[in-house]
Amino acid sequence: MKTVQFAGGQGKGLTMAENAPKGTKEILESDALAAVATANVCGSGYTVSTGAARYGTYGTTYTWWNNTYSGTNHLYDRPICAVFFNDTGSTRYMGVRLKDNYTSTPDTEDFGAFSQYAGPVYQNKGYCGQAYSYMEEASGKVVVDNYLSVGTCD
Repeated sequence: MKTVQFAGGQGKGLTMAENAPKGTKEILESDALAAVATANVCGSGYTVSTGAARYGTYGTTYTWWNNTYSGTNHLYDRPICAVFFNDTGSTRYMGVRLKDNYTSTPDTEDFGAFSQYAGPVYQNKGYCGQAYSYMEEASGKVVVDNYLSVGTCD
């Protein structure tokens, strides 16, 4: 996979997939410190962004790849991490679910009351999958209920 640099990522060793979903680069560059923080939450080696989506003022989801392969299919068999950051400054019921591109693999998820983020969640063959993000206001009103594609696939 070809990668490209984004502002703020160069000195931290972070890049993004050249074919990351539209809007990813703008999100990463608008808050490079948050991008670095989410990569760190995923753990050592998760340095290639495969997608990011901002949901108003509520939260931002990031997906990261660790530059390795978990099988022989170099399109799908990439370990992926997803984190949904809470941008509200208050504890919210929220969650993130990561689904790979194989129907036989169970989704991984993390739902609960969080003040900082939900996740990290991982899939060994997560590229071309989807990251689902969910958040409620304190009143129970749903304010985030969205999917983010992990990478750009045919």
